[in-house]
Amino acid sequence: MRVLVMGGTRFIGVYLTKILVAQGHEVVLFNRGNKPAPVAGVTQIHGDRTDASQIQDKLAGEEFDAIFDNNGRELSDTQPLADLFAGKVKHFVYMSSAGVYLKSEQMPHIEGDSVDPKSRHKGKFATEQYLSEKQLPFTAIRPTYIYGPLNYNPLEAWFFDRIVRDRPLPIPGTGNAITQLGHCYDLAQAMMVVLGNSQAIGQIYNVSGDRYVTFDGLAQACAIAAGKSPEDIQIVHYDPKNFDFGKRKAFPMRSQHFFADIHKAKTELNWQPKYDLVSGLKDSFETDYLAQGKDKVEVDFSLDDQILKG
Repeated sequence: MRVLVMGGTRFIGVYLTKILVAQGHEVVLFNRGNKPAPVAGVTQIHGDRTDASQIQDKLAGEEFDAIFDNNGRELSDTQPLADLFAGKVKHFVYMSSAGVYLKSEQMPHIEGDSVDPKSRHKGKFATEQYLSEKQLPFTAIRPTYIYGPLNYNPLEAWFFDRIVRDRPLPIPGTGNAITQLGHCYDLAQAMMVVLGNSQAIGQIYNVSGDRYVTFDGLAQACAIAAGKSPEDIQIVHYDPKNFDFGKRKAFPMRSQHFFADIHKAKTELNWQPKYDLVSGLKDSFETDYLAQGKDKVEVDFSLDDQILKG
């Protein structure tokens, strides 16, 4: 297939591009050109996707069998692309988010659950609806927290920063909030098995890791991945309501239960995560965190100090 990947040079896009090329597909990346292609020889078309005129000018003359929209956050990001290729592509795969779900007392989230109209990811759901209304052959993927090498969000690195420096880990609440992480390689593999799968057309899939974990459990798993004993780390629980952090984040995850059922993806796509949590975190720690020298850079722990002082 000739496949267009929106982005393709950061995090998930890097993994997806490499997998697509290895599978023999002709891959074209559309991005701003700030980073090199992850695979030599891959064609890149440079432009700003938030400018509808650039989508039209640079892509109207192109033909693709499939499109992976990895970085559309708002409907306005994806609508020009969807309008341009409606009726012209066999498959449009959209990277949505499990963050669209409305907070619920019944967990885990399943694909038919209510969505939160006030969610910061509401643009993702609006895009899903638009793709359905346009009758594009689309599939939407809803990951929970994504982690792994090349992660530009300070997720697992937040824990590693404190563990390698023997600092306490300030964790909100009781530490028993349950969450879920999915490795970037596993997410890219799920996207790959969606491609060209007729059963996936018009479907939404939660994609993440197999197991759920508490905040405290995640800290302990990160310690193991970093070569330490869970007993060696100091966890400090606190009430976020007692502090004013302004717009800064003292903890990298939402302080609530947040996890989704991935049974549908495993059953219908014949997909299985490769990484369990500890092996995935170890992969991230060894091949990214240590390899990039992140254990030696200066880290701002001012919010930690504010919490620890009480």
